[in-house]
Amino acid sequence: MKGALRVACSPGEARIAAMEDGVLRDFAIWTPGHPDGVGDLYRGRVSSRVPAMGGAFVTLGGKEGDGFLSDRDGAAGLDEGAPVVVRVIRAGMSGKGPRLRAEEGLALAEGEATGLLKRGASPLEDLAARWQGPILVDHPAFAARIPAGLRDRVERVRVAWDDDIHDAVATLTSSEIALPGGMRATITPTPALVAIDMDSGSSSGAAQAKQTAQFAANRDAFPELFRQIRLRNLSGAILIDPAGLNTRKRQALREPVEEALRADPLRPRCLGITALGLVEIVRSRVHPPLYEILAGAHGQAMQALRHLAGRGVSRPGGRSYVRAGLGVSRALEDDSLAREDAVSWCGYAPDVRADPSLPFLSWVIDDE
Repeated sequence: MKGALRVACSPGEARIAAMEDGVLRDFAIWTPGHPDGVGDLYRGRVSSRVPAMGGAFVTLGGKEGDGFLSDRDGAAGLDEGAPVVVRVIRAGMSGKGPRLRAEEGLALAEGEATGLLKRGASPLEDLAARWQGPILVDHPAFAARIPAGLRDRVERVRVAWDDDIHDAVATLTSSEIALPGGMRATITPTPALVAIDMDSGSSSGAAQAKQTAQFAANRDAFPELFRQIRLRNLSGAILIDPAGLNTRKRQALREPVEEALRADPLRPRCLGITALGLVEIVRSRVHPPLYEILAGAHGQAMQALRHLAGRGVSRPGGRSYVRAGLGVSRALEDDSLAREDAVSWCGYAPDVRADPSLPFLSWVIDDE
């Protein structure tokens, strides 16, 4: 696909928007100092067998902790203490560690230490493989981090995002989605699944009351709904409650649902329509969902640095600092690359002051 990748940069973070014909088609956040680990190759060691879970936990070394290796993905036959080379196939998310797969043909000696062998592809590399257009980058620090194989596509620009892109990305943080025909959808993530309630809204006039019209309204809304699911990276079990249709009529929605899902590179599957009339979808969990990234300690830390850099533009010559709750301050402490970037953006080394009186994931920009 020929859409352009527009890379809006701030200290420690690049937000990547894939644009095609003025429409946001893909979105990802690249944090080089805090990668999610998908694709990383590790020299690991089996720390414990867990027969009840059908696999084993593998120590990855350093701050990485343990990942889970299922028997199907290579744990079968490995005893505690056995060395193994593994690749991360699913990032740690929702309080759970990463999922691993053993790499065949890569043997280890008994005494070798655990640790990272090779990083996986960055979010930019993943999107660049899918979108073949130019890569527009608005800061030299991130332009220099782009792999050599992609640099012939890089164009330096003063501003990567216009107002339309900012607005489109801003809507991704909302739990409500505007759909064609005046319909709306409300997203409710839970630990077990993602629930989506569709509402006919202004489409519920007299002409829309008929079941055939409601069917058409739901069908026409699905492409936009699934585009938004993809942009937000909602995954795992997804249950959708269509608007205004009786249970019998809902069974006919499966075909338009499957058609709308074909544009998603993760190849989500429609498992059918439940007895309650809910559309049941499963979408592979690989990277954390956007809401989890933004709401987490590191996501809040990057937001703080973005605001700090903006404060420097609005107050030339002035100095500001970040006062943060313990979760955010620790995230900034752990991301040395983001702190180095902050010097480049601000022109000075801004302080990060931990404030235990603030909520764990909160922060404030104060002027000196």
